[in-house]
Amino acid sequence: MGQKITFASDYTRNAHPRILKRLMGMGLEQNVGYGTDDICRSAADKIKKACECPGAEVFFLVGGTQTNQTIIDMLLKSYEGVVAAQTGHVAAHEAGAIEFSGHKVLTLPSTGEETDTDRYGSNIGKISAKELKAYLETFYGDDNHEHMVFPGAVYISHPTEYGTLYTKKELSDISAVCSKYEIPLFLDGARLGYGLMSKRTDVTLKDIAELTDVFYIGGTKVGAMLGEAVVFTKGGKPLHHVPIIKQHGALLAKGWLLGVQFDELFTDNLYFDISRNAIDMAEKLRDGLKDKGYEFFLDSPTNQQFIIIDDEKLKELEKNVGYSFWEKYDDARTVIRLATDWATTDEDINTLMEYL
Repeated sequence: MGQKITFASDYTRNAHPRILKRLMGMGLEQNVGYGTDDICRSAADKIKKACECPGAEVFFLVGGTQTNQTIIDMLLKSYEGVVAAQTGHVAAHEAGAIEFSGHKVLTLPSTGEETDTDRYGSNIGKISAKELKAYLETFYGDDNHEHMVFPGAVYISHPTEYGTLYTKKELSDISAVCSKYEIPLFLDGARLGYGLMSKRTDVTLKDIAELTDVFYIGGTKVGAMLGEAVVFTKGGKPLHHVPIIKQHGALLAKGWLLGVQFDELFTDNLYFDISRNAIDMAEKLRDGLKDKGYEFFLDSPTNQQFIIIDDEKLKELEKNVGYSFWEKYDDARTVIRLATDWATTDEDINTLMEYL
């Protein structure tokens, strides 16, 4: 004891040793710029193979907010907005980045379908096909809709901000609504590895490639130093996507730096193996919290665990443990998030349990 540990987020570690070793070995190697190098092409090919989507178009961006803002801007016309859960990252935690780029976030209740709650955990953070369909029907049923912000795309995240997951049926139903109204479905996969490796999911990477128009595979939170891999699954990538990326300040001159990380992550199943570690450690964390009698704010099947803790206990905890404040539960208690990651160890969990 005595050494402060952190469970504040899943991006606090530097990068997987294999990535660091490969970067160190590149030394004075030269590569062409802006992601047009052979390393990025190799990484893209590996990702397409993993998605079982050979016709996909893949490129790399530097971080989650830049990716969300850039992709949404690519998808929308000037008079369109993006539909998202009211708790979605683009609606709540990106400082209005979407609105800053000229598009409104059109929010839906984030309660999801009231089904499969035992297997898939709480539905908080999700939208449902039923809510989406009703929203679109209401919009186009309004005689004044020509004077309104058009719903031009749908944004979801998997896992959600609350660590909850969509079922394959839920994704299929949302995808069907989007297809009916001819609007693209965009899936934020900042923590995608942890969603795919959850023991309470029936969604695969192939499913996501089939059911969405564009999604991204998060690297920043899953073993990379930085970077997200954007996958356009149905040929919808803009013809001139580079100028749009550059307008958002998201084009990295040394694009190979992103490519090499994903090239390594998608070699020998590394991305999936390290994501599974976070899930295994989250299960150990969950069991330990239950044994100590902590009350859970919701049932998360992924690496983010939310507990309700007395404020007096929290003052003691923060001396030794990093955590994420989530929200006040009442006058005397707070909801905090504890997140495991790709490199969390049994020792980390045991140490946390001692402080709790």
